[in-house]
Amino acid sequence: MEQLPKMSAADLQDVVKSGKTMLFFSATWCPDCTFIKPAMPAIEAEYPDFKFVAVDRDENIDLAAELNVFGIPSFIAYADGQEIGRLVNKDRKTKAEVETFINSLSTPAD
Repeated sequence: MEQLPKMSAADLQDVVKSGKTMLFFSATWCPDCTFIKPAMPAIEAEYPDFKFVAVDRDENIDLAAELNVFGIPSFIAYADGQEIGRLVNKDRKTKAEVETFINSLSTPAD
């Protein structure tokens, strides 16, 4: 999974401008993030049409605030620069919950 460097919401547009992108917000100290991390390679493999990008919430605290990400682990999906869905809260997430979220997404072209 690609690691997002520190950036602003404006800079983020370059990252998400084409194709499907899934931002995964987490932090090293977060036990619920540690819980879902082992499942992420399998989730990435199941959804090859998405580019998964890890976002360290602490390193990108301003970006997280701009995107209203106040709980982690959280996911925000984009298609061609447009946000198409978010699973943003402070709850622990299971592999099945993340898959259900991704399966519920529809892209603007759908």
